Amino acid sequence: MTSFKIHKLTLAGAAVILASACSDSDDDQTSIEDAMDNLNIVSSADAAANPFYTESPLPLKYPPFDQISNEHYMPAFERGMAEHLEEIAAIVNSGEDPTFENTIVALELSGQSLDRVATVFFALSSAHTNDEIDAIEVEVSPKLSAHTDSIYLDAELFARVQVIYDQRDSLGLDAESIRLVEEYHKNFVRAGARLDVEQKEELKAINLELSELSTSFSQNVLDEVNDLAIVVDSSEELAGLDDAAIQAAAGAAEARDMAGKYLIPLLNFSSQPSLASLENRSLRQRIQEASESRGQRGGEFDNREILSRTVRLRAERARMLGYDSHADYILENQTAESVGMVNQRLADLTAPAIANARREAADMQEVINAEGRDFTLKAWDWPFYAEKVRQERYAFDGSQLRPYFEIDNVLQKGVFFAANQIYGLSFEERFDLPVYQEDVRVFEVFEEDGTQLAFFIFDPYARSSKRGGAWMNSYVSATHLMDTKPVVANHQNIPKPPYGEPTLLTYDEVGTMFHEFGHALHYMFADVTYPSLSRVPRDFVEYPSQVNEMWQTWPEVLANYAVHYETGEPIPGELLQKVLDAQIFNEGFTTSEYLMPSLVDMALHQLAPEEVPSADEIMAFEESVLEEAGALLDEIAPRYRLPYFSHIMGGYSAGYYSYIWSEVLDADTVEWFKENGGMLRENGQYFRETLLSKGGSVEAMELFRNFRGREPDVQPLLERRGLTLQ
Repeated sequence: MTSFKIHKLTLAGAAVILASACSDSDDDQTSIEDAMDNLNIVSSADAAANPFYTESPLPLKYPPFDQISNEHYMPAFERGMAEHLEEIAAIVNSGEDPTFENTIVALELSGQSLDRVATVFFALSSAHTNDEIDAIEVEVSPKLSAHTDSIYLDAELFARVQVIYDQRDSLGLDAESIRLVEEYHKNFVRAGARLDVEQKEELKAINLELSELSTSFSQNVLDEVNDLAIVVDSSEELAGLDDAAIQAAAGAAEARDMAGKYLIPLLNFSSQPSLASLENRSLRQRIQEASESRGQRGGEFDNREILSRTVRLRAERARMLGYDSHADYILENQTAESVGMVNQRLADLTAPAIANARREAADMQEVINAEGRDFTLKAWDWPFYAEKVRQERYAFDGSQLRPYFEIDNVLQKGVFFAANQIYGLSFEERFDLPVYQEDVRVFEVFEEDGTQLAFFIFDPYARSSKRGGAWMNSYVSATHLMDTKPVVANHQNIPKPPYGEPTLLTYDEVGTMFHEFGHALHYMFADVTYPSLSRVPRDFVEYPSQVNEMWQTWPEVLANYAVHYETGEPIPGELLQKVLDAQIFNEGFTTSEYLMPSLVDMALHQLAPEEVPSADEIMAFEESVLEEAGALLDEIAPRYRLPYFSHIMGGYSAGYYSYIWSEVLDADTVEWFKENGGMLRENGQYFRETLLSKGGSVEAMELFRNFRGREPDVQPLLERRGLTLQ
């Protein structure tokens, strides 16, 4: 997945992402002035000591992580918001008739001081948090929300935007500038700019509460992961894990002052990686049940009430803004044409996926029975017996691959090599730039002609200060208006091996590395004038990253990186062929596991406010949705259960479908590469020039049609996943 930085006023859909406010103004026309009165202006004496008060002196405005302390954040937020509001007030009170330059471009240029602190803070609140950062997030989120609403709900500012919007076709603007005007107008309207004064105050209250709820939810998710880590008393219980994994579990326990025991941390998904290897069924069950209990077991980290309240408030806000549901509100801004289109796509895929999953489950039950075991396959058994079936059918298991997937080889001889072959990029590690954590690495990225393109930050390892999953974020965006080049970061949660041991990746972790770097490439290649237009719709954003996964098994790339970490021998051709033959193995499980939370997400966000289930009812609602869709299986847990489904508390509410929606485009694009000769430099250049470089400056599906020459075809996706529509 990707995670986008907080970007001043020009947040696409800021009312969703940062939405909330707490202005006490009775007159919405003075909301900016009132907001300024509520901020603490920092004295000039403090300015020299805070690295956020001026642009970073480092190359490409790379953040000075070594100069940043927790004490810098709140003063920088306060100062940044104050300066931003002064800039907005200058636009509103200019005394000049509104023009594209003095209103729209001025809005684009505003808020840079706030942007500096926000990008770093929210990146680190996910990648390397602590109690102080958590407390600051609780404090600053409602203030940022108030700040956002004070701008988007200001009537005089919107009036200026409206004038330019009405005149846009007669102003002599180029296509990108016209699109920028249209995006600003749409975002203001979606944020509530057309509401009356009373409605605006009600909307502010909703937004304020949503902001607070989102912060609490995300912090609870991380706290639950740490609180529910599985403690094991003896190494005998860990039979099936390799020595490195057992040593890592011992080290994790020792780090928590539990020397002599073993600690298995929980990762993001419901199903946990260790389940594929652990022979102890009772331990597998304990891990699975602990994972699925997150956020619904009572106590301070329970998220059910937070989720229920959030969904209800979203439904109320959507109704206030004139939409039938929150899903309708969200889908208006995406490439999917309607809620009905998404529902139909999910329904079409669910039936064949579940049918495949049932066949896979039957195969595993046969293995269980043949072993003389007296139990029925459950969710905690699936990964373990899937490996047995894989070994029986394809004569290999995942552990055979890991010695060929050493992390640095995968990164530099795989991910970077592919980018060199297809896009002409080269990479040089930088050891002189500061990092926020000792395991983080920085690379300078160069174009084929040697010119500097970007900085790439790589943060691979799991730790207790880091949220689960994998994501990209941007510290600096590439825009012509501000003459900036990108600084982007990829994050994963790969278990860190004991000191001195190599980091050997699973096949899926390798795929994730290629995926996330696809997001990074998309941002690095952006060739747009305006910061706001560096973004694309959420159900398009996963598309380029999924395309980049194709290079994981591309013969030239695989041969370059998949070598034994000790001997340097290439991965055996026979083993490689088995891996390729097994690519659609277990796809019933993989597709079903993904579709389950997608169905629940869409169903939940189509409810009217009065239909939203209470905290006590929300898990039953999840079950009823899956049952009605024919997707309720004892053998498979949803990839996420609602109380730890972080996607839908952030930018993926009514949007988790985006991954499969984007994969239609991805699979069709892979077919294009194959049809046109594969890994050719000219193919990469064409893909970059027609699609990757355009950001949001052109409507997303128009970009795809320009690239592919037609509408997307779903057939390549069905073939990839071994599905046939019924």
